[in-house]
Amino acid sequence: MTLPQLNALDKTELEEELTKCCGSRNWVHAMSQGFPFESEREMLGTAEEIWLRCGESDWLQAFRHHPKIGDLESLKAKYAATAGWAAGEQAGVNQTSDETLRRLATGNDAYEEKFGFIFIVCAAGKSAEEMLQLLEARIGNTREQELRNAAAEQNKITKLRLQKLLA
Repeated sequence: MTLPQLNALDKTELEEELTKCCGSRNWVHAMSQGFPFESEREMLGTAEEIWLRCGESDWLQAFRHHPKIGDLESLKAKYAATAGWAAGEQAGVNQTSDETLRRLATGNDAYEEKFGFIFIVCAAGKSAEEMLQLLEARIGNTREQELRNAAAEQNKITKLRLQKLLA
């Protein structure tokens, strides 16, 4: 889809497309109010500005729209609308050892139990081993640190998905 095509969508269709990029209803609503955009750069800048004004409840809502890293069954079932994007973003998980996948699954469970939300990382271009290292490094953080880390990673994911929307 091109930016002019995205700009031309009615509000319902536009919000459906934006929800594929970020699962926060408040972010989607605020973004839809910014349309039409003259450039991709303007759209991405606005997306980030809105995200940085969001709060914890918005962030947590967006996090719930992601499958756990490496959870391919979850990709297929719960996240059908963005499964293709998420699968591509997590492609590094597909070429890894069973041991690394097991450690990722165990680490994800421990992370979610500790912080109350899943491990969020912009997985594009990262191997499963790199994501495991990041998870293991971040699990020692406080909840506040991790909430901020996850929000920063969600911002990267959202911008990447907005770019994919226009690809």
